[in-house]
Amino acid sequence: MTKLVYTLKNDILVKMLFAVKYPDLLKRLVAVLLGIQYESIEQFEIRNPEMPPEEIGNKFCRLDINMKVNGRLTDLEIQVKKEHDFAERSLFYWAREYSTALGEGGEYIELPQVIIISIMDFRLFDCTEFYSEYQALEVKRHIPLTDRMSLRYFELPKLPELVNADDKLLVWLKLFDAETEEDLARLEALEVSDMQQAIKAYRHVSATEEFRALERMRSDARHNEASALGHARREGEQAEREKWQDVVADKDMALAEKDAAIAKKDAENEILRKLVADFQSHNNRPI
Repeated sequence: MTKLVYTLKNDILVKMLFAVKYPDLLKRLVAVLLGIQYESIEQFEIRNPEMPPEEIGNKFCRLDINMKVNGRLTDLEIQVKKEHDFAERSLFYWAREYSTALGEGGEYIELPQVIIISIMDFRLFDCTEFYSEYQALEVKRHIPLTDRMSLRYFELPKLPELVNADDKLLVWLKLFDAETEEDLARLEALEVSDMQQAIKAYRHVSATEEFRALERMRSDARHNEASALGHARREGEQAEREKWQDVVADKDMALAEKDAAIAKKDAENEILRKLVADFQSHNNRPI
Protein backbone atom coordinates (compact mmCIF):
# COMPACT_ATOMS: atom_id res chain seq x y z
CA MET A 1 0.00 0.00 0.00
CA THR A 2 1.11 3.55 -0.74
CA LYS A 3 0.60 5.85 2.21
CA LEU A 4 -0.63 9.35 1.47
CA VAL A 5 1.84 12.04 2.46
CA TYR A 6 -1.02 14.30 3.49
CA THR A 7 -4.55 13.23 4.35
CA LEU A 8 -7.78 15.13 4.86
CA LYS A 9 -7.25 14.82 8.59
CA ASN A 10 -4.82 17.71 8.15
CA ASP A 11 -6.70 20.86 9.17
CA ILE A 12 -4.52 23.16 7.02
CA LEU A 13 -5.23 21.04 3.95
CA VAL A 14 -8.96 20.88 4.70
CA LYS A 15 -9.27 24.62 5.16
CA MET A 16 -7.23 25.47 2.08
CA LEU A 17 -9.04 22.93 -0.08
CA PHE A 18 -12.61 23.68 0.92
CA ALA A 19 -12.65 27.24 2.27
CA VAL A 20 -10.01 28.89 0.07
CA LYS A 21 -9.65 27.05 -3.24
CA TYR A 22 -12.88 25.13 -3.87
CA PRO A 23 -15.79 26.66 -1.91
CA ASP A 24 -18.39 24.95 -4.11
CA LEU A 25 -17.04 21.57 -2.96
CA LEU A 26 -17.47 22.78 0.61
CA LYS A 27 -21.06 23.69 -0.16
CA ARG A 28 -21.66 20.18 -1.50
CA LEU A 29 -19.96 18.61 1.53
CA VAL A 30 -21.97 20.70 3.99
CA ALA A 31 -25.23 19.83 2.24
CA VAL A 32 -24.46 16.14 2.84
CA LEU A 33 -23.34 16.67 6.46
CA LEU A 34 -26.51 18.65 7.20
CA GLY A 35 -28.73 16.17 5.37
CA ILE A 36 -30.18 18.75 2.97
CA GLN A 37 -30.28 19.09 -0.80
CA TYR A 38 -27.49 21.05 -2.46
CA GLU A 39 -30.10 22.91 -4.53
CA SER A 40 -31.91 24.02 -1.34
CA ILE A 41 -28.96 26.12 -0.21
CA GLU A 42 -29.84 29.69 -1.15
CA GLN A 43 -27.41 31.38 1.23
CA PHE A 44 -23.87 30.12 1.62
CA GLU A 45 -21.18 32.30 3.17
CA ILE A 46 -17.75 31.30 4.45
CA ARG A 47 -17.21 33.66 7.36
CA ASN A 48 -13.50 32.94 8.01
CA PRO A 49 -11.74 32.03 4.75
CA GLU A 50 -8.48 33.64 5.88
CA MET A 51 -5.40 31.59 6.78
CA PRO A 52 -2.96 34.13 8.28
CA PRO A 53 0.53 32.54 8.26
CA GLU A 54 1.36 34.26 11.56
CA GLU A 55 -1.42 32.28 13.25
CA ILE A 56 -0.47 28.86 11.82
CA GLY A 57 2.40 28.56 14.31
CA ASN A 58 0.18 29.35 17.27
CA LYS A 59 -0.48 26.18 19.24
CA PHE A 60 -3.93 27.55 20.08
CA CYS A 61 -4.75 28.11 16.39
CA ARG A 62 -8.03 26.41 15.50
CA LEU A 63 -8.46 26.01 11.75
CA ASP A 64 -12.20 25.48 11.65
CA ILE A 65 -14.48 26.56 8.80
CA ASN A 66 -17.23 28.90 9.94
CA MET A 67 -20.20 29.34 7.60
CA LYS A 68 -23.69 30.73 7.32
CA VAL A 69 -25.96 28.25 5.55
CA ASN A 70 -29.52 29.42 4.91
CA GLY A 71 -29.30 31.59 8.02
CA ARG A 72 -27.84 28.83 10.20
CA LEU A 73 -24.38 29.38 11.68
CA THR A 74 -22.41 26.23 10.90
CA ASP A 75 -18.93 25.40 12.15
CA LEU A 76 -16.91 22.50 10.70
CA GLU A 77 -13.79 21.17 12.42
CA ILE A 78 -11.47 18.21 11.87
CA GLN A 79 -10.17 16.76 15.13
CA VAL A 80 -7.39 14.17 15.09
CA LYS A 81 -6.14 14.06 18.67
CA LYS A 82 -8.48 12.75 21.34
CA GLU A 83 -9.07 15.17 24.18
CA HIS A 84 -10.81 14.12 27.38
CA ASP A 85 -12.78 17.35 27.46
CA PHE A 86 -13.69 17.38 23.77
CA ALA A 87 -17.47 17.30 24.35
CA GLU A 88 -17.22 20.22 26.76
CA ARG A 89 -15.02 22.09 24.31
CA SER A 90 -17.49 21.70 21.44
CA LEU A 91 -20.29 22.88 23.74
CA PHE A 92 -18.18 25.92 24.62
CA TYR A 93 -17.71 26.74 20.93
CA TRP A 94 -21.45 26.43 20.39
CA ALA A 95 -22.15 28.73 23.36
CA ARG A 96 -19.65 31.30 22.10
CA GLU A 97 -21.16 31.37 18.60
CA TYR A 98 -24.70 31.49 19.94
CA SER A 99 -24.06 34.17 22.55
CA THR A 100 -22.36 36.50 20.06
CA ALA A 101 -24.91 36.06 17.25
CA LEU A 102 -27.44 38.57 18.61
CA GLY A 103 -26.99 42.05 17.25
CA GLU A 104 -27.28 45.24 19.29
CA GLY A 105 -30.94 45.75 20.20
CA GLY A 106 -31.96 42.43 18.66
CA GLU A 107 -34.63 40.11 20.07
CA TYR A 108 -33.81 36.64 21.37
CA ILE A 109 -36.21 35.13 18.83
CA GLU A 110 -33.80 36.38 16.15
CA LEU A 111 -30.98 34.15 17.39
CA PRO A 112 -30.02 31.67 14.64
CA GLN A 113 -29.59 27.94 14.87
CA VAL A 114 -25.93 27.18 15.59
CA ILE A 115 -24.55 23.86 14.38
CA ILE A 116 -21.14 22.52 15.42
CA ILE A 117 -19.89 19.72 13.15
CA SER A 118 -16.92 17.66 14.34
CA ILE A 119 -15.26 15.05 12.13
CA MET A 120 -13.07 13.04 14.51
CA ASP A 121 -10.36 10.45 13.99
CA PHE A 122 -11.12 8.76 17.32
CA ARG A 123 -13.99 7.17 19.22
CA LEU A 124 -15.80 9.56 21.52
CA PHE A 125 -19.05 7.82 22.45
CA ASP A 126 -19.74 4.32 23.72
CA CYS A 127 -21.97 3.26 20.82
CA THR A 128 -21.63 1.58 17.43
CA GLU A 129 -23.14 4.43 15.40
CA PHE A 130 -20.60 6.68 13.66
CA TYR A 131 -22.96 9.67 13.70
CA SER A 132 -24.38 11.33 16.82
CA GLU A 133 -26.37 14.53 17.18
CA TYR A 134 -27.05 16.28 20.48
CA GLN A 135 -29.70 18.88 21.22
CA ALA A 136 -31.29 20.42 24.32
CA LEU A 137 -34.06 17.96 25.31
CA GLU A 138 -36.37 17.43 28.30
CA VAL A 139 -34.82 14.49 30.15
CA LYS A 140 -37.98 12.35 30.51
CA ARG A 141 -40.20 13.25 27.57
CA HIS A 142 -37.28 13.98 25.18
CA ILE A 143 -39.06 17.08 23.91
CA PRO A 144 -36.70 19.66 22.36
CA LEU A 145 -36.32 22.86 24.33
CA THR A 146 -35.26 24.66 21.14
CA ASP A 147 -33.92 23.87 17.71
CA ARG A 148 -31.13 26.45 18.10
CA MET A 149 -28.62 23.93 19.48
CA SER A 150 -27.12 21.16 17.37
CA LEU A 151 -23.84 19.37 18.09
CA ARG A 152 -23.01 16.80 15.42
CA TYR A 153 -20.19 14.29 15.69
CA PHE A 154 -18.84 11.96 12.99
CA GLU A 155 -16.45 9.28 14.32
CA LEU A 156 -14.24 8.00 11.49
CA PRO A 157 -13.01 4.80 13.23
CA LYS A 158 -16.61 3.54 13.30
CA LEU A 159 -17.17 3.76 9.54
CA PRO A 160 -18.04 0.49 7.78
CA GLU A 161 -15.40 -1.03 5.53
CA LEU A 162 -17.52 -0.98 2.37
CA VAL A 163 -19.65 1.89 1.09
CA ASN A 164 -22.30 2.23 -1.57
CA ALA A 165 -22.11 4.96 -4.18
CA ASP A 166 -25.66 6.01 -3.26
CA ASP A 167 -24.71 6.75 0.35
CA LYS A 168 -23.26 10.22 -0.15
CA LEU A 169 -22.55 10.77 3.55
CA LEU A 170 -20.40 7.65 3.87
CA VAL A 171 -18.63 8.38 0.58
CA TRP A 172 -17.60 11.83 1.81
CA LEU A 173 -16.56 10.55 5.24
CA LYS A 174 -14.47 7.84 3.61
CA LEU A 175 -12.54 10.59 1.83
CA PHE A 176 -11.63 12.09 5.20
CA ASP A 177 -10.70 8.62 6.45
CA ALA A 178 -8.49 7.76 3.45
CA GLU A 179 -4.90 6.94 4.38
CA THR A 180 -3.55 5.35 1.18
CA GLU A 181 -3.66 5.74 -2.59
CA GLU A 182 -5.65 2.50 -2.67
CA ASP A 183 -8.32 4.11 -0.47
CA LEU A 184 -8.64 6.96 -2.94
CA ALA A 185 -8.74 4.54 -5.88
CA ARG A 186 -11.68 2.69 -4.31
CA LEU A 187 -13.55 5.98 -3.91
CA GLU A 188 -12.79 6.99 -7.50
CA ALA A 189 -14.07 3.60 -8.68
CA LEU A 190 -17.52 4.46 -7.27
CA GLU A 191 -17.80 7.01 -10.10
CA VAL A 192 -19.49 9.61 -7.91
CA SER A 193 -19.04 12.93 -9.67
CA ASP A 194 -18.63 15.07 -6.52
CA MET A 195 -16.09 12.64 -5.10
CA GLN A 196 -14.03 12.51 -8.27
CA GLN A 197 -13.91 16.33 -8.26
CA ALA A 198 -12.95 16.35 -4.58
CA ILE A 199 -10.10 13.87 -5.07
CA LYS A 200 -8.80 15.83 -8.06
CA ALA A 201 -8.93 19.03 -6.00
CA TYR A 202 -7.21 17.28 -3.07
CA ARG A 203 -4.33 16.14 -5.30
CA HIS A 204 -3.93 19.64 -6.69
CA VAL A 205 -3.96 21.51 -3.38
CA SER A 206 -1.77 19.00 -1.50
CA ALA A 207 0.90 19.42 -4.20
CA THR A 208 1.00 23.22 -4.11
CA GLU A 209 3.95 25.04 -2.57
CA GLU A 210 1.50 27.33 -0.80
CA PHE A 211 0.06 24.46 1.22
CA ARG A 212 3.41 22.80 1.84
CA ALA A 213 4.94 26.07 3.08
CA LEU A 214 2.14 26.45 5.62
CA GLU A 215 2.48 22.80 6.62
CA ARG A 216 6.23 23.25 7.14
CA MET A 217 5.48 26.30 9.25
CA ARG A 218 3.06 24.27 11.37
CA SER A 219 5.54 21.38 11.61
CA ASP A 220 8.39 23.73 12.63
CA ALA A 221 6.15 25.35 15.23
CA ARG A 222 5.30 21.95 16.69
CA HIS A 223 8.98 20.92 16.77
CA ASN A 224 9.90 24.22 18.43
CA GLU A 225 7.11 23.78 20.94
CA ALA A 226 8.21 20.20 21.67
CA SER A 227 11.82 21.34 22.07
CA ALA A 228 10.80 24.17 24.37
CA LEU A 229 8.67 21.83 26.46
CA GLY A 230 11.50 19.29 26.57
CA HIS A 231 13.98 21.97 27.63
CA ALA A 232 11.59 23.25 30.29
CA ARG A 233 11.01 19.70 31.51
CA ARG A 234 14.75 19.02 31.71
CA GLU A 235 15.31 22.30 33.53
CA GLY A 236 12.52 21.41 35.91
CA GLU A 237 13.98 17.96 36.51
CA GLN A 238 17.42 19.49 37.12
CA ALA A 239 15.93 22.05 39.51
CA GLU A 240 14.10 19.25 41.31
CA ARG A 241 17.30 17.22 41.57
CA GLU A 242 19.19 20.25 42.92
CA LYS A 243 16.37 20.90 45.37
CA TRP A 244 16.57 17.36 46.73
CA GLN A 245 20.36 17.50 46.74
CA ASP A 246 20.10 20.61 48.93
CA VAL A 247 17.58 18.84 51.16
CA VAL A 248 19.85 15.81 51.49
CA ALA A 249 22.88 18.06 52.13
CA ASP A 250 21.00 19.97 54.83
CA LYS A 251 19.89 16.68 56.37
CA ASP A 252 23.44 15.28 56.25
CA MET A 253 24.72 18.46 57.88
CA ALA A 254 22.08 18.23 60.61
CA LEU A 255 22.97 14.59 61.21
CA ALA A 256 26.67 15.45 61.30
CA GLU A 257 26.00 18.20 63.83
CA LYS A 258 23.92 15.78 65.89
CA ASP A 259 26.67 13.13 65.72
CA ALA A 260 29.22 15.75 66.80
CA ALA A 261 27.00 16.79 69.73
CA ILE A 262 26.60 13.13 70.76
CA ALA A 263 30.37 12.56 70.46
CA LYS A 264 31.01 15.68 72.58
CA LYS A 265 28.51 14.49 75.16
CA ASP A 266 30.09 11.03 75.20
CA ALA A 267 33.51 12.61 75.68
CA GLU A 268 32.21 14.74 78.54
CA ASN A 269 30.59 11.66 80.12
CA GLU A 270 33.86 9.75 79.76
CA ILE A 271 35.79 12.57 81.51
CA LEU A 272 33.17 12.64 84.27
CA ARG A 273 33.35 8.86 84.61
CA LYS A 274 37.13 9.00 84.97
CA LEU A 275 36.91 11.78 87.57
CA VAL A 276 34.42 9.73 89.59
CA ALA A 277 36.63 6.65 89.29
CA ASP A 278 39.70 8.62 90.41
CA PHE A 279 37.80 10.09 93.34
CA GLN A 280 36.57 6.64 94.44
CA SER A 281 40.08 5.22 94.10
CA HIS A 282 41.55 8.05 96.15
CA ASN A 283 39.01 7.75 98.95
CA ASN A 284 38.82 3.99 98.71
CA ARG A 285 35.06 4.04 98.90
CA PRO A 286 32.20 4.25 96.47
CA ILE A 287 30.15 7.36 96.14
